[in-house]
Amino acid sequence: MLKLLLALPLITGSLCLLCLFVKKGRAAEFLNLLSVGLCFVISILLLSDITRSGPRCDFNGFIYVDTLGGFFLCLTLMVSLAVSIYSISYMRQAVEKVEVDKHLCHYYLLLNLFVFTMMMVTTTGNLGVIWISIEGTTLVSAFLVGFYNERNSLEAAWKYLIICTVGITFALFGTVLFYYASLHIPFELRSTLNWFEMTRFADRLDPRLTKLAFVFILLGYGTKAGLAPMHTWLPDAHSQAPTPMSALLSGVLLKCSFYGILRFYIIASKCLGTAYLNNLLLTFGIISLVIATFFILIQKDIKRLLAYSSLENMGIIAAGVGFGGILGVYGALFHILNHALVKSLMFFVGGSLAVKYHTKSMKDIRGAIGIMPITGTGLLLGSFALAGVPPFNMFMSEIAILTAGFSSGKVLVSCIFLVSLVIVFAGILRHTTAMAFNPPPQGVERGEAGTWAILACLLLLGPVVFLGVCIPDFLDNILNQSVSIIIGEKVSWTKESLTLMK
Repeated sequence: MLKLLLALPLITGSLCLLCLFVKKGRAAEFLNLLSVGLCFVISILLLSDITRSGPRCDFNGFIYVDTLGGFFLCLTLMVSLAVSIYSISYMRQAVEKVEVDKHLCHYYLLLNLFVFTMMMVTTTGNLGVIWISIEGTTLVSAFLVGFYNERNSLEAAWKYLIICTVGITFALFGTVLFYYASLHIPFELRSTLNWFEMTRFADRLDPRLTKLAFVFILLGYGTKAGLAPMHTWLPDAHSQAPTPMSALLSGVLLKCSFYGILRFYIIASKCLGTAYLNNLLLTFGIISLVIATFFILIQKDIKRLLAYSSLENMGIIAAGVGFGGILGVYGALFHILNHALVKSLMFFVGGSLAVKYHTKSMKDIRGAIGIMPITGTGLLLGSFALAGVPPFNMFMSEIAILTAGFSSGKVLVSCIFLVSLVIVFAGILRHTTAMAFNPPPQGVERGEAGTWAILACLLLLGPVVFLGVCIPDFLDNILNQSVSIIIGEKVSWTKESLTLMK
């Protein structure tokens, strides 16, 4: 099942390349949708099996999936499926009319390679392969950021490539240092860069080298995860990429990089304890949150607004792990899921509005509720969720993280966290309500986005609302098991406790 899962995007990518030569762009659309949909179903079955009977391991740990990896894998494929559905409507309008087949085939080839590299991040147990896979996501997605081949998009792609490559170099150095910290351990007791084996003897690693190694890991993978002050590529890349790719970048690529940080966090915590690591994560998380807060208030471009919102939410996730404890980590993982759903929805809505109004400037996008009733309603509901309004899903995870902060005794930091959330709440709603309700400009005809685009938005809007009211038992079990892997102890935290806090 796992081998088939990894093979499908490569097979589909090859078929999309074949479609390029026979000029069948619509065939590439169908193949991509079929492949990603099948991968998503397989990932659900795989995760269900893992939660019942334990991790899957093959090729001496080269392929390794536990509940934590399966959670990120399902998340990646869920957003990829929504992106594939949305792309059918959006990309047909976005590509040049005279070369539709050529551009569509290029797009779906790159999309499948991008999905494959993100899948590899979550399905390998080798720390070196995690690094290679995350670097692979950079190389493939850079072509997607510059897909339109315009000056601004090419500049954003180049900036993205250079900054993330520098960052990933730091991560490589950190990976090497982790291995070097284990060299004093007898060779027969360890396996080179095997995550599962390294966690077994993590308490015997050299503490000084482990501290330094984790700093490089956090700087390196934190660059790709969009944490401040290494985030400077993020607003340009998100705003210039095709809208479906913006959703993938924000919804899951940032999370895949944070997944790499979590894998090293687990090893380092067994050697150093959590205090040092949590303080590092909390520092970068709060800095990211505060910086994003000010930029959100002054944005004029809708996609740049959503990009800075991604910076804010990656700060929230890092702060959640940094606050520590069962509740903090549980809230961080839940927020990873919630943000992926909400941010993908908002990019879909924003992209449809930009196409309709022929601009990304928020001052020129007005009267969305009247011009595009379904999309405008999605804008309003999505912005409520993004701002953390109850009873939407992001309120649940934010309140869990905030409670963890005050419970941990970090009152000052928790107050900064709370004030930033309130300011972001006001800023996002000010922007989006103006777009929804202000009088529409002259010359914009009433009409909805394509059927596929509306379907993608509705598929995401459902769980955004549902998860704010109820956490299903199967999701609660997955989150509990993932928290257990991260903190190294059995977790009995339940969704009922989180519901009571709300």
